[in-house]
Amino acid sequence: MAELFTIDYIFRFRGGETRNFRLELDEDSLSLHIRRNAPLPPWVALNFRHCPDCLLDPALNPFCPIACHLAEVVEAFRDHNSYDEVSVEVRVKERSYLKETTLQDGLGSLAGVIMATGGCPVLDLLKPMARFHLPFATVEETEFRMISMYLVAQYILQARGGEADWSLEGLAKTYARIERVNRSFVERIRAASVNDAGVNAIVRLDCFAKSIPVAVRTMMREYEHYFAPYFRHIPD
Repeated sequence: MAELFTIDYIFRFRGGETRNFRLELDEDSLSLHIRRNAPLPPWVALNFRHCPDCLLDPALNPFCPIACHLAEVVEAFRDHNSYDEVSVEVRVKERSYLKETTLQDGLGSLAGVIMATGGCPVLDLLKPMARFHLPFATVEETEFRMISMYLVAQYILQARGGEADWSLEGLAKTYARIERVNRSFVERIRAASVNDAGVNAIVRLDCFAKSIPVAVRTMMREYEHYFAPYFRHIPD
């Protein structure tokens, strides 16, 4: 049996309610293991608010894999509001993180891992981000990690004989597809949720996806001065 990389999310509400979610990822493939035993709700059907870029064959995949993973989370918080105050603890094998925040912030972090590892061919490219998960990251931190991950992927691709994309043009195109997936999921979750916590968690992810094409053009210039030690021996 393959080893598991686990991420635990623990939500503690001011009134004493606690919700625990354990994500179990295959250590090699970073695919999220299915643990759900309850019946699936109608909104997880693949053809429900179908993503325009979906690569799955409906004949072989009657259900959206990410929606199946998200269903438990959506149902757990369907009666909560986005701005409910919570203490969110995230545990991985190396360390723990703790933040006093809003429910939508905590759910956005949890949903980001689920969507990257839940079996969507479009979002599979985000799996390395899940292995080196940084809960509650700022937009700047996530942009830096995303662009760094993409450049590492290009280095490995070139080492394997492929053609690397050092211009980052492919990253912007990838995030355009991710943005369309997020928009479709907002509609899915909106149809399933009584209140707005689940919807706004995905909206937050969508806002980040929209920022990536801009970040690709500007971040290199904005952060260039941090790398000044690398340029010392370059002739003027």
